[in-house]
Amino acid sequence: MKTLPFKVLLINAAIAAGFAQPASPTARDSRPRPLYGDAAPVCAPEDLRKVSIPNTTIDSVAIDPADGSCRVIATVTHPPANDRVKVFIGLPMKGWNGRFRGNGGGGFVGGSPNSLRGPVAQGFAAGATDTGHEGGSGSFALGANGRLKWQEIRDNAYLGIHDMTVVGKALVKAFYGKPPRYSYFVGNSTGGRQGLMEAQRYPDDYDGILSGCPAINWHRFLPADLWPQAVMVDARNFVSKAKLDAATAAATAACDAVDGVIDGVVDDPIRCTWDPKALVGTKVGDSTFTEADADVLRQIWQGARGHGGRFLWYGMTRGTDLSAVAGTTGSPLAGRPFGIALDWFRYFLVHDPKWDTTNLTRAEFELLWNQSFEQYGATIGTDNPNLSRFRDRGGKMIIMHGLLDHQIPAQGSIDYYQRVQRQMGGAERTAEFARLFLVPGVDHGFRGAGPTPGPARLMDAIIRWVEDGQPPERLDAELRDKEGKVIRRRPLYPYPYVAKYVGRGSTDDDANFTRGSPPP
Repeated sequence: MKTLPFKVLLINAAIAAGFAQPASPTARDSRPRPLYGDAAPVCAPEDLRKVSIPNTTIDSVAIDPADGSCRVIATVTHPPANDRVKVFIGLPMKGWNGRFRGNGGGGFVGGSPNSLRGPVAQGFAAGATDTGHEGGSGSFALGANGRLKWQEIRDNAYLGIHDMTVVGKALVKAFYGKPPRYSYFVGNSTGGRQGLMEAQRYPDDYDGILSGCPAINWHRFLPADLWPQAVMVDARNFVSKAKLDAATAAATAACDAVDGVIDGVVDDPIRCTWDPKALVGTKVGDSTFTEADADVLRQIWQGARGHGGRFLWYGMTRGTDLSAVAGTTGSPLAGRPFGIALDWFRYFLVHDPKWDTTNLTRAEFELLWNQSFEQYGATIGTDNPNLSRFRDRGGKMIIMHGLLDHQIPAQGSIDYYQRVQRQMGGAERTAEFARLFLVPGVDHGFRGAGPTPGPARLMDAIIRWVEDGQPPERLDAELRDKEGKVIRRRPLYPYPYVAKYVGRGSTDDDANFTRGSPPP
């Protein structure tokens, strides 16, 4: 059995640390308007070493030779634990726009100092943190004695981001002589989860949150990422990548025109019900697609189920690249499980770094899924729908999720948002402070055949909502070719509304789309 290479996992985590940048070098780079007339530093960078913050040590203060900004590294501890949360803060020496921006991580990576450069160039004071451990492995959770390291787990789940925010705001006030007027958090995947955890646990930390493909429901979706492996082990039938790709392409082709536009994008893949029996008997690569293959695909798309058909979690939508969670390799074929999910089982559930999915039956999967649900929901589930404290202090959030997410099913974000609506007084009241946008045709990194708003436009949208009281009634999305030329524009509307083609004009022009409600 092989897992995704560690280098690939780190690349995925880097993509997930923020909203994926458009491929074009001409992507819009907006600098938010300054909020203070005089935003120059009131002290020398070295004076920041004297700033006193509880349980915090200022490790270093330096000028970044690449952009001339002040960079601070600090360590936060939580006595009596012997943990160490590294915090990285970037402070513009000139042109501070009066705001603080926290950046999230991806996978088990809490965050990276490399994520500060873009925000600092736009005038933000910015922060990131390793949330208490280095690297992208989940091994930090398990001690050499075989016992869970609960302080480190809590640091990664929620404390580290709060620590970074506290330290960042304190250094901003010391350096510029005034606090940030507004604070924003931006993250995708784990970063998206971190942003929503801030709203749930520390609602005073941020005024605006951009949460992309959020890894909420962590205790449910992450073990469910191994469901495809359990299905194939139980069926004794590992499906090749060629067959997975053939089924993905066929499902896309079958459901593409449902929205009235043939463009290689299924606008509502959740409702796509194409059955892989259509491929049975056809030649795919050097083998034939079988009924056993079709049954495996059906179970993967259906999602994790327990004894008696009990619903556990959602499956990937039809049209999603399944090779991350249903990966296979070798000859004869064997499973290649998703590395982040495998680490979750190894270090958080089974407590055995050598455990693998070779003998992972559906029955054992269900038992381990139950354990994950019971043991970690309160710590890292991040699925509390009560956002009243965040709402009442004026906080605003935009949640986005790609409908072809190949790691975290978009249905989980829909489920959470619907629960927020029920908890917070209904759809209209929820839309006053939180809006969900679903993005057709893109994956976990917002890459694919579908247009996306891009990070600059999203930042503009959350700032206008927080500072000017202008909620995002739509987001303008673009698709660019390899040379950076815009080849398609589409509007995105807040859930549950969708973009509807008016029936005339180019389908690549957003002027020919209007807001429509989804089918019942």
